[in-house]
Amino acid sequence: MNTAQRTARPRAAEAVEGARAAREHLANHRTRTGVIARQLDLIAPGTARVRIVPVRTDRDDEQRVAMWVALDDALGLPLKVDRPACRAALGLLRRAFPAADWTRPRAYDTATGGLALDVPTLPEELHQ
Repeated sequence: MNTAQRTARPRAAEAVEGARAAREHLANHRTRTGVIARQLDLIAPGTARVRIVPVRTDRDDEQRVAMWVALDDALGLPLKVDRPACRAALGLLRRAFPAADWTRPRAYDTATGGLALDVPTLPEELHQ
């Protein structure tokens, strides 16, 4: 009597499924990056990079954390924007990246769509 046995899924099928998932993820990433870039351009035309730094303040003898936001153009020069534009950019990025740790400095690049840790570094010639 023959009994049916389950066989393992072929590796080729797993590879095809993994490649399909990767293409789908990349397409979603490109779409999201484009949407965020267009929305930032509506907030402040020419925005290429957004830098967000948490700053501790002391108001009325109470410690608070405020967010300092800078919008830069493609050359790295700061754009002249008002407070509502900075708040809008911060809100947009917080909604787009809810899992990010906003207690640390962050930088968003509109070209890559990447939100990275923005820590100061020493120039190479100062390393010893």
